[in-house]
Amino acid sequence: MQTAYDPKLVEDKIYALWEKSGFFSPAEALAKAGNRKKSKTFTIVLPPPNVTGSLHMGHALNAVIQDILIRKKRMDGYQALWIPGTDHAGIATQNVVEKELKKEGLTRFDLGKEKFIKRVWQWKEQYGNMILGQFKKLGASLDWSRTRFTMDEDYVKAVEAAFSHYHKKGWIYQGERVVSWCPRCQTSLSDLEIENKEEPGKLWFIRYPLKEGGQIIVATTRPETMLGDTAVAVNPKDKRYKDLIGRTAILPIQNKEIPIISDRIIDQKFGTGAVKVTPAHDLTDWEIKERHQLEVVKVIDEKGLMTKESKICEGLKTLECREIVIKELEKENLIEKIEDYHHLLPRCYRCNAVLEPLPSLQWFLKMQELAKAAIEAVKSGKVKFRPKKWEKIYFDWLKNIKDWCISRQIWWGHKIPIEGVNDVLDTWFSSALWPFAALGWPEKTNDLKNFYPTDVLSTDRGIINLWVARMIFSGLEFMGKPPFQNIYIHATVLTKEGKRMSKSLGTGIDPLLLIDKYGADAVRFGISWQIMGGQDIKFMEDNIVMGRKFCNKIWNASRFVMAQIYGYPIPINKKTDSPIIRKLNKTGKSINRDLESFQFGKAARQLYDFFWHDFCDIYIEKAKGRDDKKTKETLIYVLLSSLKLLHPFMPFITEEIYQQLPIKDKKIYLMIESWPR
Repeated sequence: MQTAYDPKLVEDKIYALWEKSGFFSPAEALAKAGNRKKSKTFTIVLPPPNVTGSLHMGHALNAVIQDILIRKKRMDGYQALWIPGTDHAGIATQNVVEKELKKEGLTRFDLGKEKFIKRVWQWKEQYGNMILGQFKKLGASLDWSRTRFTMDEDYVKAVEAAFSHYHKKGWIYQGERVVSWCPRCQTSLSDLEIENKEEPGKLWFIRYPLKEGGQIIVATTRPETMLGDTAVAVNPKDKRYKDLIGRTAILPIQNKEIPIISDRIIDQKFGTGAVKVTPAHDLTDWEIKERHQLEVVKVIDEKGLMTKESKICEGLKTLECREIVIKELEKENLIEKIEDYHHLLPRCYRCNAVLEPLPSLQWFLKMQELAKAAIEAVKSGKVKFRPKKWEKIYFDWLKNIKDWCISRQIWWGHKIPIEGVNDVLDTWFSSALWPFAALGWPEKTNDLKNFYPTDVLSTDRGIINLWVARMIFSGLEFMGKPPFQNIYIHATVLTKEGKRMSKSLGTGIDPLLLIDKYGADAVRFGISWQIMGGQDIKFMEDNIVMGRKFCNKIWNASRFVMAQIYGYPIPINKKTDSPIIRKLNKTGKSINRDLESFQFGKAARQLYDFFWHDFCDIYIEKAKGRDDKKTKETLIYVLLSSLKLLHPFMPFITEEIYQQLPIKDKKIYLMIESWPR
C-alpha cells in the first residue's frame, strides 16, 4: 500500500472497475456474489434531475442517501436496483436554449417550431447527460444500463397511454379558467409552479361611489386591474357593510355600474374588508365569479399588455397603466390613502417573471377520485412518510385540490395526443409516471414484474405535492399499487449561516470542487455525518475535513494490520471471542437498525467512534508488539468487517483496501461481499 491515501489515484480507477464488472445490475451482482439464491428485490428510482442541471449540494445529499441504502442492500443479498435517468424539464430546457439563441441574435420564432425542437435535441445530446457523469464522481452505483430519459421513444408511449386512459374515463377535459400565466415563457403554469415572493409594495384605498349616493372604500395592491372590475365584495358576516349588500357601485374611470355582493371567502381584516372583484385577473375572484355569475372583462393579455377593454391603456405595460390609473383617481379625488404594504408577488419558478392570472382555454385533469385514492394510501399505512410530520403538507394539498391544468403553451415537451392541438403536457404529468414508466410500462416487462413497486423514494420537501403525490395517485391508477413503500424526506442543505444555497446569489457550494479537494469518500462521509433528522442542514466544510482525516485513519490502520498479518494464512471468517469482537457485533446491530430507520448520521457517527476509538486507539495500540495467532486473526476479522460496514458510506477507499487484503476466498469486489451478520 502507498504510505498515504490519495483519492485522485483511486476513485476514477475503482469506478471504472465497478462499471466494467456490471455489478450495478442486480442480476450480475447476484450471479457473481456466490452462494446466493434468487433473493428479494430492493429498488430505488433516482429523482430524475433536469437535463439543464449540474450537481449541487441537494443532489449530492440525496445521492449519498440512496447509494448508502442500495450498497447496503446489495451486500445484504438483495437484488438491489437503482434506476438513473433525466427529465426533459420543458420550460427550464426551453429557456436555456432560448438564451443560447439570444446570444446569436435569434429567437425561437426566427427558427420556427421544427428547427427549434431540433436545436433543443442537439443541446440535450451535448449537455443533457452531464449531471449523470457528475453522479459517477460521487460514487453512485446506479445501473447505467437502465438509464431513461422522459422524452425517449418508449417513455413517450407511456405518456400517451396515460393520457388516453384518463381521456377515455372522461377525466381529461378542455375548459376556460383563470390560470397563472407567464408572459415571458408564454405558457400557463400550475398552482404548484408559482414562487410567491414577499416584496415591498403599496396598498391603495380607493373610493367607489354608490349609485344611490355615498361611497364604499376598497383596498387593492393592483389599481390597474380595476379597469376590469365587475363587482365589489364583502363578507356576509361583516356588520359594517350589511346594508350595502345588493346595492350598486360605480366603477371609477370606466363609469360602469357593478353590484356589491357578499361572499364568505372575503377576509374582513384585509384593508377595509371590501375588495374589488376582477374575475379575469385573480384566481380567487374567478371562484367568486362562478358562484355569483359575474361578467368577465379581460384587460391584460398574454404578453402582459393592457387590452382595448381597458379603454385608457391599450398596448401599455401593466405598471405603465398603473401610473395612469392613479393619476386619474387623484384627479377625481378618489384615493382615500396609500400605505406601504409587503405582499406576495407570484413569479415563474423558471424565469422569475411576474405572473399574470388570465382566463385561458386549457386542458385539465379531474382530481377528485385520484386525490381520494392518494389520501387513502397514506392513511392506511401502505405508504409511509419519514419523518411522519410531512404527511400534513401532502394531506392539506390533496384535501383542497383543484383540477390539474396539464397543458402548456411551449414547444419542448410531450405533445398532447389530440389532433389539431399544439399544446404540450406539463412536465410533471410525465414525471408522475416515473417509477413504473422507467421500468417499461405500459409494456409488461420483466423489470416491471420484478422491481415494482419500488421500496424507497428519497426526495426534498419542496416537491411533495409537485411530484410525490402525483406519483402516488398515478401508481395507484395504472398499476393498482403505490409506487413505493417509504418516502424519506431529506433535509434541505443551507449555508453555514442558514441561508438558501444559490449559485446565482453566490451562496452555492459546488460538491465537485469539494470532491476534487478532499475526495469523494470524505465528501460522502462529511455529508452523512450531518444527516441527524433535522429539517435543515447548515453545511459545514469542517465535516468534510473530518471525513478526509477519517480516510487517512482508515488507510493507516489498514496498513498496520496488513503489516502484522503479512505471510500469515488467515481464514477470512476466522474470529475469536474478545471485547473488540463483542463491541463490533454490537455496533453492527445498531448500524443495521439505524439504516433501516433512515438515521444516517447516527450510523456514521457510530462507525466513526468504533473504528477510530475502539479499534484504532484501544485494540491496535494493544496489538502493537504482539505476534500471536489470536491477535492476527482478530485484527483481520475486525478490519474486514469494518470495511464492509463502512463501504456504503465510503465506497472508494474501502474497495481499494479490500483489493489489497492478503487473504484468500475474497469476492471479486467488496461491493458484492456479504453484509456482516
